Amino acid sequence: MRYTLLMHVSEEAAQVLPPEVMEAGRQAMRSYAATLQAAGVLIAAEVLQPSSATTTIRVVDGSLQVQDGPFADTKDQLAGTIVIDVADLDAAIAWAREAPQAQWGSVEIRPGAVHTVAGVWTPNT
Repeated sequence: MRYTLLMHVSEEAAQVLPPEVMEAGRQAMRSYAATLQAAGVLIAAEVLQPSSATTTIRVVDGSLQVQDGPFADTKDQLAGTIVIDVADLDAAIAWAREAPQAQWGSVEIRPGAVHTVAGVWTPNT
């Protein structure tokens, strides 16, 4: 079953932590990704640009509204995603627990829906 691990971290960290601490964090993520790959559960991983690079759109009453920057004004922002394919939620939790972001921020685990049937997204099982 596919799960997406949504990595939330404080964007302020990059501005206040020493470069060697930031590099240690990047190395921890490289090691984590390599471990997922070696276990055969990694489907995809992506590091996102800072939320300041975000563009959010909405259609309100037929009119397109475009907002630059993050829509949510929160300390923690979505920093990246990892898609894994594991047996069940317990396995996804076990892998998410090993993510460095679990120590620095939070990891949201969300089951994926990978196909449509008659125009309806259905959860993968």
